Amino acid sequence: MAMSMRSCLLVAAIDFGTTYSGYAFSFRNDYENDPCKISTPVWNAGSRGLVSPKAPTCALFDTHKRFHSFGYEAEDKYADLAADNEADGWYYFRRNFELETDDGKTLSAMLVFSSCLKYIVDHLFKTCQDRISGTERTKIRWVLTVPANWNDAAKQFMREAAEKADIPGDQLLITLEPEAASIFCQHMPIRMLSGTEGGFQPFQLGSRYLVLDAGGGTIDITVHEVMGDRELRELHRACGGDWGGTKVDKAFADLLTDIVGNDVMREFDKKDKSDFIDLFREFEVKKRSFKPGKKDKMNIRVSIALAEICKAKRGKEINDIIASKPKYKDRITWPGDKLRIEHDVATELFQESCNAIVEHLKSLFNEPEVQDVTTILMVGGYSESPILQDFVKTNFKQKKIIIPADPDLAVVKGAVIFGHNHDRIAERICRYTYGMRVSVPFIHDEHPLEKLYITDQGEEQCSDVFFKFAEIGDPVRRGEPQYEGTHQPANCEQDYISIPIYASTENDPVYVTDKSCIYMGTIHIHLEKTVGNDRQIFVQIYLGGTEIEVKAEEKNTGKAVSATFNFLD
Repeated sequence: MAMSMRSCLLVAAIDFGTTYSGYAFSFRNDYENDPCKISTPVWNAGSRGLVSPKAPTCALFDTHKRFHSFGYEAEDKYADLAADNEADGWYYFRRNFELETDDGKTLSAMLVFSSCLKYIVDHLFKTCQDRISGTERTKIRWVLTVPANWNDAAKQFMREAAEKADIPGDQLLITLEPEAASIFCQHMPIRMLSGTEGGFQPFQLGSRYLVLDAGGGTIDITVHEVMGDRELRELHRACGGDWGGTKVDKAFADLLTDIVGNDVMREFDKKDKSDFIDLFREFEVKKRSFKPGKKDKMNIRVSIALAEICKAKRGKEINDIIASKPKYKDRITWPGDKLRIEHDVATELFQESCNAIVEHLKSLFNEPEVQDVTTILMVGGYSESPILQDFVKTNFKQKKIIIPADPDLAVVKGAVIFGHNHDRIAERICRYTYGMRVSVPFIHDEHPLEKLYITDQGEEQCSDVFFKFAEIGDPVRRGEPQYEGTHQPANCEQDYISIPIYASTENDPVYVTDKSCIYMGTIHIHLEKTVGNDRQIFVQIYLGGTEIEVKAEEKNTGKAVSATFNFLD
């Protein structure tokens, strides 16, 4: 049985991001007095004294594939190993979707994810224990955030990884990142929201706004309307793409490679791993503070080792190489350990990412459901970038742009509030057309012959028919089933019922084998020992939550039976 709200003394949320991860928590008494009284940790980098509310999503495993460290600690340890020529055989992963190390080694995705989550869970619990000794794990409600455009299989994977990390399934909620951020901003004092000057109230009853959750890897977008009692309903199905801050990182890496060469960058990474890591740590700081309009250069400290490697391989000083390239001459200089980039060149690093975001937003605002939305709420770590903010403001001058203080923490703090009150999203928009595979009487000249089969009773049936129970774009309300039906075992020995579920990007697919259809997974209904095959099971499927929920009961007795949905078949 799921934990009751009364017995939950603490809500702990984990934001396991593509580039950075963090957590936050609050005790129930604090939430009841002030929902925004939420604690977050401070992570310290070993080099250059960097302090951050999140840690880089990096993991290190030893030569025996045992988890060693996470975050800044993993970065620094791996750099030390590389400096001592002892890194061979170790497994170093950065940015959690790249489950291949720099030298091509791989580990099980489940092992990497669950080990990282276990580290964060233990770190979080120790922090809570330091705050209030005697905190019991059984009294914690856990919340995991996931991108809004993740499919149901990815959500199940994260749930299973969390359970392997010692988070009990009945104490775990999953929330969508832009929804969590939206919930948090609703609770923030107006003075903490940039763009609300002049008395503008963005979260009044009936207000509609677009949530732009700009993270390191992904951009998640959803559109909300405020209903009564601060409930929200989704107006347009969640969408997004991989246009986050890592696009800017790649553009910077490409610029360096274009100047010194790929072989030089590889050797710098291999021989001076610590300096290589520091270079991109510093760029991350500059990326978040670099401003538009001004003519200030972007100044980045780079280890002199890179210039020395370049000279050894090219036989030229690095500034001579820059001067020989017309597109960089007089626009980039490299005196000693300083890389100085002219403002227009530095701005170009953001171009691909920002253009993709703006173009997608423009297409969204042409959709009927979004045309009258006049407010954009910017959250996520990349939303800290003044360049991205300027791109959005310049291209959407008629829209009100709202940015909370510390936008990089809006998701994880909102997830904490969601954990205390997880009935905030009243209605969502169906991302797919959902259905199940059924057979119907075969109709000649209508059904294809390859779908024809003959039953044991000699009846002609058409297989693989898509029976639709929810259509893409449909509003689905929390707590209301999208499918209700009666099923029964096929024979007297059968102790389970299996219902394959399919999804389609089309409104009206005909067969589950259509190109638009994908197999989602199977509902497994576990039956107690029975005689005969006439026991009927009443099944309900709910799509209005962050995860698909299934309920099943014996139709005659009303007794609940176990029903699970496996997306990872």
